[in-house]
Amino acid sequence: MNYQNLVTEIRNGILYLTISREKKLNALNKETLTELADVIAFVQRSSDVKCVLLTGAGEKAFVAGADISEFSSYSTEQGEALARNGQTTVFDAIENSAKPFLAAINGFALGGGLELAMACHIRVGADTAKMGLPEVTLGLIPGYGGTQRLTQLIGKGRATEMILTAEMVNAEKAEKMGLLNHVVPLSDLISRSEEILNKIMLRAPLAVSAAITAVNAVYTDGVNGYETEIAEFGKRFGNKDFKEGVSAFLEKRTAQFKGM
Repeated sequence: MNYQNLVTEIRNGILYLTISREKKLNALNKETLTELADVIAFVQRSSDVKCVLLTGAGEKAFVAGADISEFSSYSTEQGEALARNGQTTVFDAIENSAKPFLAAINGFALGGGLELAMACHIRVGADTAKMGLPEVTLGLIPGYGGTQRLTQLIGKGRATEMILTAEMVNAEKAEKMGLLNHVVPLSDLISRSEEILNKIMLRAPLAVSAAITAVNAVYTDGVNGYETEIAEFGKRFGNKDFKEGVSAFLEKRTAQFKGM
């Protein structure tokens, strides 16, 4: 895969996806969003990719927001289309991915950058990372799911305060709030992220995907999450991986799952 703003590499089932616009603090421009949409779609159809580690180039920023210079002259209609298209092809596509995405937050995650991280299933932050949604300082509000996902992760009161004040939080506070799963030294960020993903890859792939679907149902309007869980639970009994998992448990050995 050859991209202008992304660096991709598949190693041992993990797609290492790096947003590489270091001089622009990895800001999301239209081209980068288009490339992200393409690689996210690739992940879903590739048998070589089991999960994704998403990070930013350099040590300063994960993604320091959207490239506002590209959007500054947009009309109301263009602004809404921008948000809708990005939400569908990138942010929702990550959240609803059948394969886990982990955001390794190596620096500033602001605006669209924090929204990108929040769309991922797991977030690990360097102890130097800082996060925030500063859109109201530009006369905007978060447009890529920030108002929704931040509220889901940290609660209405805290999310409202972060959004309305536009203040950043450091990694330690973000972990306490539930915005980050783990905080580690920057030097350990990738290895800790790999440790989590390698553990996930030992589990039954279809069960992992089903668990993502069931968890996401909690926040899907008009969907009964309990019914989703029951249905996904029942489907797993028809998988060969279930038979393998039970046999391995009874035989006291490590299961060899095949995603079947």
